[in-house]
Amino acid sequence: MALSAETESHIYRALRTASGAAAHFVALGFTIFVAVLARPGSSLFSWHPVLMSLAFSFLMTEALLVFSPESSLLRSLSRKGRARCHWMLQLVALLCALLGFSLVILHKEQLGKAHLATRHGQAGLLAVLWAGLQCCGGVGLLYPKLLPRWPLAKLKLYHATSGLVGYLLGSASLLLGMCSLWFTATVTGGAWYLAVLCPVLTSLVIMNQVSNAYLYRKRIQP
Repeated sequence: MALSAETESHIYRALRTASGAAAHFVALGFTIFVAVLARPGSSLFSWHPVLMSLAFSFLMTEALLVFSPESSLLRSLSRKGRARCHWMLQLVALLCALLGFSLVILHKEQLGKAHLATRHGQAGLLAVLWAGLQCCGGVGLLYPKLLPRWPLAKLKLYHATSGLVGYLLGSASLLLGMCSLWFTATVTGGAWYLAVLCPVLTSLVIMNQVSNAYLYRKRIQP
């Protein structure tokens, strides 16, 4: 027996709500796991994985889910209020990423090691630079009069697409970090695979939520 369109819609929304809730839980859980593993303050390097996971796993996930009609924790706020929370979370994420990247550079300087010698380091640099450019691009949405020749709808589309790419770059950097000697020396076996699944899961959810949030906004706009 075929399901009605209304029933399918309810099931779809329920699945999106469940996947969004899972993304909230996984993003926070992964960040806490890395913090416990790294023991921030035990060394200069220990702050690097904590700050980078905080930036790219937790803060950016929450910043993007703010606009999800089913998964946002701030659905009671107006669109303007959620946008303000979004850019604040993104700004804090960028500051954490910059600090985390700077600390690992200082750590390598102290040890006399080469910089950006691994895929992880290269992906991390690209992710941080992209996040910085993305925040700069967000200024055009906060103050659209700065770009009078660009339609606001197109600016939002470009910003959302670019933000998704930046999020995936950050997730790729986290995945490569879990292949590092520091991580694999401590986390092995099934725990390693579970840890790897965390950024993969959140990336899949974010890709779905961001694309559908944009489509939802297009439907409700006059």
